[in-house]
Amino acid sequence: MISKFLSKLKSILFKSAVTPETPLKKEKKAAKSAKTKTKTKAVNSKKNIDTLTTLPGVGAKSAKALYDAGFKTRKAVIAADEKDLLAVSGVGINLVKKLKKLK
Repeated sequence: MISKFLSKLKSILFKSAVTPETPLKKEKKAAKSAKTKTKTKAVNSKKNIDTLTTLPGVGAKSAKALYDAGFKTRKAVIAADEKDLLAVSGVGINLVKKLKKLK
């Protein structure tokens, strides 16, 4: 009975010695979830770029350029102004004309 009392007392008194381990576990979990989010973002960006290549006249390079310029979806590309599309490196007037026919 005394040993149980002493062990409880030790756990209460030395609880502060155990708490530094808890934040480390949380940091590890946070780092792990950050890696997962990065992988998810990479997969999503690849899917979005592949989706942009379904537009007529848009290849892999121009799809990547459009995505990097902020046009993440087909709707965004179709709804964009001609000037905004022409400002993207790798997008020319002929491609813009093809895209504007989709409206």
